[in-house]
Amino acid sequence: MAKYLLLKHYRGAPAAVNDVPMDQWTPQEISAHVQYMQDFADRLEKTGELVDSQALASEGSWVRYDGEGRPPVTDGPFAETKDLIAGWMVIDVDSHERAVELAGELSAAPGAGGKPIHEWLEVRPFLAAAPNVTECSFK
Repeated sequence: MAKYLLLKHYRGAPAAVNDVPMDQWTPQEISAHVQYMQDFADRLEKTGELVDSQALASEGSWVRYDGEGRPPVTDGPFAETKDLIAGWMVIDVDSHERAVELAGELSAAPGAGGKPIHEWLEVRPFLAAAPNVTECSFK
């Protein structure tokens, strides 16, 4: 079994087919979307493929060590993940093909008008072991 991270993005990926921001959905559309996500997670939990999943709150900040005796820096010149990442799911599946299959199904969660979003999801494998320093390329 291999673990994969499925990332749901607010933006940064190509536009979804049903590209209506969630803040423009009706309460019923939001409820249907959340229920789809819960049903999907429940099904994966029963098959043993779900490790964890979370939606992320909109608040957050970047933090960086700024030197001995100085307070951490808590903002930067970057797009913050609170603007980019909506949530994540960690799955433990037999193959990359199964991870892609599940991400495709998750992409069909309903959105505005009850129609599937067909959003892009990022599928990233967990490292099985730390990379060998001699194999790394720093460019």
